[in-house]
Amino acid sequence: MNWLTRLIPSIGSNRDSDSSKSKVPDGLWNNCPACEAILYQPELEKSLFVCPKCDHHLRIGARTRMSIFFDGGSFHELATKIITKDILKFKDTKSYSQRIKEAVSSTGEEEAIVIGKGKLEGVEIVVAAFEFRYMGGSMGGAVGTKFVQGVDAAIASKTPLICFSTSGGARMQESMVSLMQMAKTSAALEKLKEARLPYISIMIDPIYGGVSASIAMLGDINIAEPKALVGFAGRRVIEQTVRVDLPEDFQKSEFLLDHGAIDMIVHRKDLRAKVSSILSKLHPKQ
Repeated sequence: MNWLTRLIPSIGSNRDSDSSKSKVPDGLWNNCPACEAILYQPELEKSLFVCPKCDHHLRIGARTRMSIFFDGGSFHELATKIITKDILKFKDTKSYSQRIKEAVSSTGEEEAIVIGKGKLEGVEIVVAAFEFRYMGGSMGGAVGTKFVQGVDAAIASKTPLICFSTSGGARMQESMVSLMQMAKTSAALEKLKEARLPYISIMIDPIYGGVSASIAMLGDINIAEPKALVGFAGRRVIEQTVRVDLPEDFQKSEFLLDHGAIDMIVHRKDLRAKVSSILSKLHPKQ
């Protein structure tokens, strides 16, 4: 009998009559991808999905992140009912339409970004959060449209905008339509700037490609979580292209901070307090 069998007796049980009673509920245990520690899910949730053994920040979904960030975990969702259209009839090993259906089914989201309006320490804000489980958080036409509507909502209500970015980049199945979203979202952020409203970008592991080259790096304040991978092209692509061995910590948020590419690194447990503090200076209560 190994240690895991002693910890969870049902693993070693062959008694069919007792299997339903002794079975450990699904989702009760998780493991850290960094140190491989086995973590008790309720305790992991209390720690905001940060490993208590090695402090690794586990990836979490857009709605989980927003429930952690907003006061009381509640928000009003904006920019809904915006559906992706397969205008190019793109197909690789699967059709684009099929990939969309699978992404919607597996995540329960209509697209790779969620826009919500709520309060942070009593201050009204608009938040955009990317959902990496939806086709790698890639940005296509619908994502760009939802983000712009979030910007418009912030301008209309004179509130700050916060964006949690995690993405593989522009969505290849939409070709130039997806690349155009970089300019579209950047232009919308310029309108936010003209309205003298703060935009805080929070970069989450991983963030690459067209999203990192637009939305993610255009914040008045650019924040990253610890050890988040942030870049445009991937490490291996760069090494194979320039034929140079890169530093071990290349593209990690700590490397970017040392080289002036971001403003600060903030632990997940401190994000609410830090962003609230920043907003108290950039957007004081009237």
